[in-house]
Amino acid sequence: MNKRRRSGILMPISALPNKYGIGTLGECSKRFIDYLHQAGVSVWQTLPLLPTNYGDSPYQSCDSNALNYYFIDFDLLKKDGLLEEKDYAFEDWGDNPERVDYGKLFLNKAKVLKKAFDNFDKQISHHHLSLKV
Repeated sequence: MNKRRRSGILMPISALPNKYGIGTLGECSKRFIDYLHQAGVSVWQTLPLLPTNYGDSPYQSCDSNALNYYFIDFDLLKKDGLLEEKDYAFEDWGDNPERVDYGKLFLNKAKVLKKAFDNFDKQISHHHLSLKV
């Protein structure tokens, strides 16, 4: 039995600092993990990562097998060539960077992700066309 002591922290992904309304599984998570490692913290517990319903509680999900799309990082999609910064940087993500404005996320996040999906779809279609030629 391993008797090594561990320390941990409970920190929801949504509470991580991010310019676009909510913490994500992107750079802000990576920075937090690096910080935990430097501090000697070995366990990071989060709240459920499931999609939320009315009230935005992670414990009242409409799907037990899906990831909450709010946690998708736009900067990673930009890095993959699926978005340009202008596609998301000027949307209204809320007035207070210390609070998640779920209403604004609901209105804007899916719109930006739809653009990323459309760009992905174009890339796939282009790739299939170039394979046939």
